Amino acid sequence: MSPDLDTPVENTWCPGCGDFGILQAVKMAFNELHEADEVRLENLVISSGIGCHAKIFDYVKVNGFYSIHGRVPATISGIKIANPELEVVGFSGDGDAYNEGVSHLIHAARRNVDSTMIVHDNRVFALTTGQFTPTSPKGFKGKSTPGGSIERPLNPIHLMLANDASFVARGFPGKLVHLKGLIKDAIRHPGFSIINVLQPCVTFYNLWEYYKERVYDLNERGHDTSDLQEAWKKSEENDDEIPIGVFYKEERETFEGLITDGKRPIQSGTAPGLDEVVERLL
Repeated sequence: MSPDLDTPVENTWCPGCGDFGILQAVKMAFNELHEADEVRLENLVISSGIGCHAKIFDYVKVNGFYSIHGRVPATISGIKIANPELEVVGFSGDGDAYNEGVSHLIHAARRNVDSTMIVHDNRVFALTTGQFTPTSPKGFKGKSTPGGSIERPLNPIHLMLANDASFVARGFPGKLVHLKGLIKDAIRHPGFSIINVLQPCVTFYNLWEYYKERVYDLNERGHDTSDLQEAWKKSEENDDEIPIGVFYKEERETFEGLITDGKRPIQSGTAPGLDEVVERLL
């Protein structure tokens, strides 16, 4: 029987929000990994930033640390380094990850900290009622750009490929089972994993029908996930067809593996004074 990951916290997302699909896919992935004895739920730690996405922290009954705007990669990196036995999963929005937190994100990726980032990319600052973000398209009209944004959008897949992320994927909550599979694969991957999720915002930028008509699974078409150049090319398809799935993955040494040498700093005293700090907190 699957553990109950629900919490008593009232869900306040807008009805129809793409975040509901992400929440369901996350719970399904966590439960299936637990049932297969791949991950112990007590060893799962989640973290989130600031924005609509961050409420997911309140809706999943696992251990966690509520972070601040843009600092989720740094938070989960610290947790993983302190105790490499934990499985850490961070949640960010497109503004949270690719604007305030972009420096933390790219350094976590290039270091290859064994962690998973799930980015709720709705292409709008929804919690603050509709400003443009780094992934908003050129011409986007919102509270801060009533005449239309003049900026070209950032390509999250390009960003992560260029900064040595060892697992790069894209998902869509309208393909729930597919998204669940991506989350499981990302958690299993020994290194830094990121899933950019095309998450429609029904209130300020509703792209449900747009995505439903265009997304396709690039892995079903024989895409070679070890081919970096092909992954780069596929990530440029954003018009008539939009690929979802795993763009690229490779296995290499992890950051925490290199610096801890198999030890658990939180127990071994590798980090001077840490034991005393933890004891005071407890």
